[in-house]
Amino acid sequence: MILHRRPVRTASRRAAQAVATLGAAALLLTACGGSSDSGSSKPSGDKPASADSSASKTRTVKDATGTAVEIPAEPKRIVTLTQEDLDAVLALDIKPVGITNGQGLDKPPAYLADKVEGIDIVGNLLQPVMDKVVAAKPDLILAGDMQDEQVLKQLREITPATLVTMAPADDWKLFFRGVGNAVNKLDAANKLITDHEAAAKAAGEKLGRHKGAEVSIVRWNPDGPSWMENKQFASGVALEMGLKRPKSQNKDGNAHTPSLSLEKINEIDGDWLFLSTLTSDGAKALKDVQNKPAYKELGAVKNKQVVTVDGSVWSTRGGPLAADVVMDDYIKALSK
Repeated sequence: MILHRRPVRTASRRAAQAVATLGAAALLLTACGGSSDSGSSKPSGDKPASADSSASKTRTVKDATGTAVEIPAEPKRIVTLTQEDLDAVLALDIKPVGITNGQGLDKPPAYLADKVEGIDIVGNLLQPVMDKVVAAKPDLILAGDMQDEQVLKQLREITPATLVTMAPADDWKLFFRGVGNAVNKLDAANKLITDHEAAAKAAGEKLGRHKGAEVSIVRWNPDGPSWMENKQFASGVALEMGLKRPKSQNKDGNAHTPSLSLEKINEIDGDWLFLSTLTSDGAKALKDVQNKPAYKELGAVKNKQVVTVDGSVWSTRGGPLAADVVMDDYIKALSK
């Protein structure tokens, strides 16, 4: 097994994000027949495009790193290496032939479980077992935010049509449009995004006395809580619904903060507190702190407005199906 763990998304990654200028937007640049991208000069060795049907069998796209990759015009056997990639293709009514387990899980994420029954698991998140990937016979591999060049080299030996689909600063909508383009369903991806935005706005208008409430969004780690910045996935859904963030959390960025000490626990307070964990150690740490006076003094705790949510959905980079889950969690809690 090739081991590659996704780095924790904290404020320390902002320096890397600042130089990530290409992003999944590059995936929106395509050309037919394996030629160079539109607007760029054509290499002398390229064959001219023709009306022959073979010219439409492949397309060239740029992945999230800016690398030009020739892929099938209509891919049939897709392997996804992250749950975000899996979420994206399932939302586009595509059933992949190989998937990885969910973030922090040894199985697919629960919110997608009914949609992936019978699909072969080829490893853990960004940890593909190469023999299993080979057995899946992919004609397109969606590799998420894979940064391990050795792993990418091995994947591209299985199929050159291997795409890094996410850059560090990409939000879920940009990433999803890139995947939609890669599988030749960009129009469908755009419609799903538009529909989601309309649904989120409408849902926020129906929250009654909790309309515009301040929501604190926190993941509890083994060493303490970290809250999510405004552009992080679950926070973005909240803002689409017209909800607000507490003053202490109203910060631009798309990461989790470093874990807070118990002395700074007041930073996680809000009208409502949405809590998640990703590991058993994190869940144990949360259970332990819930008996401490500092936790019990939080306003959301006193008002019994604390909601436990699924960290394997809320702490991801997101996707259209995950966005629906998060929106439904807000609606269920705030409609009371």
